[in-house]
Amino acid sequence: MNKKDIANIRKQFKLDNEHILKIKEIFNVYVQKETGEIYHHVSQPFQMLEQEAQELFLSNFKKVLTGHLDTKLFELKFIRDVEDSTQMFLFEGLKAESDDWKEYMLEIVTKMFPMTVYEFDTVVTFIRGEYRKPTRKRDLESEEGGDDAVYYNEFILCSLNKTDQPKKALTFDYVEKEFKPHHFFDPIINLDSPMSGFLFPVFNDNAADVNHILYCAGKANQPDGRFIEEVLNCEEIITAQEDKDIFDLVLKEAIGDEVDPQVISNVYEEIDKLVQENAEKEENETPTLDVRDIERILTDSGVENIEMAKVEHTLKAIVDDEKHEFKASNLVPKTIKINTKVADVTINPKDLKYVKYITYQGKRCLLLEVDEEVMVDGFRLESDTL
Repeated sequence: MNKKDIANIRKQFKLDNEHILKIKEIFNVYVQKETGEIYHHVSQPFQMLEQEAQELFLSNFKKVLTGHLDTKLFELKFIRDVEDSTQMFLFEGLKAESDDWKEYMLEIVTKMFPMTVYEFDTVVTFIRGEYRKPTRKRDLESEEGGDDAVYYNEFILCSLNKTDQPKKALTFDYVEKEFKPHHFFDPIINLDSPMSGFLFPVFNDNAADVNHILYCAGKANQPDGRFIEEVLNCEEIITAQEDKDIFDLVLKEAIGDEVDPQVISNVYEEIDKLVQENAEKEENETPTLDVRDIERILTDSGVENIEMAKVEHTLKAIVDDEKHEFKASNLVPKTIKINTKVADVTINPKDLKYVKYITYQGKRCLLLEVDEEVMVDGFRLESDTL
């Protein structure tokens, strides 16, 4: 799924939207801390919940689908030929009757907790629903299209949430006209910050892809490797940050430890150009770079005598694949920070060419090229010519 596909389905999680996204059933499983045993589970039609409860859950489901790809959201590929695979449980659960689909979901829950012991009770929530997307805008002349012709897909979404113990509170008794301590005993389900979750299947080009699943990590760039492998039975992944770190090591091998800011600026500009061109074409495939692409970009950016054998050796050592392809969107940082004892400077990567690191009167200095006058506390700084 690309970010547009995810955004399209995420925005449909709202009240009174059954003509596009209909949630048929919700299944909540309460799991006790430390033992990981299921204490209680209940399934019911989603529309039978009170409206306030519906709104709380809908907000929670939207959070499962919120975040940047390869940073918080990851499209995972199922490993083939796994006994009692989660892929099979989810696929069968999509089509099963109400009682049977609960059993398939409980099989997934039992896979979650032998591997992890939490210090708090948890609630695993599953929903089963239908997602409809119009194939095209309505033709007013022929009265075709719109809701008359839709892409129709069934889905299962899961959200894993922690519970918090309620805090003691002080209340005011209107009848007795006195302040009293009030003790709450029911645990509070924290729906604001899902610990993890997933959507099955993924949707690419408006078609369901049952060989992949969209996984949500609890924190950015911190996917749970054991959850991915042992619960979801999916292949390993590389986060956007890991992809960027590997790319930086490759650049070091190709360029060396010292580099002209103009060169790095050119490199980022070339990569960003690929990303923008892809966005303009509205292509679903994210542009990738292999070692030959990197060699071309570095050459165009002004790097000479590139030793590609070193680059391939570096890739082989880090990811065990000298043909590894980088996602271009992962490689250009949003900002570059230059930290010094005197000041911290944050700039756009493409503006790095306006930065010079010089020696002036025996002292190391950072020189910034600017077009406008510099103001400090309402005063215009005097200009000096070196």
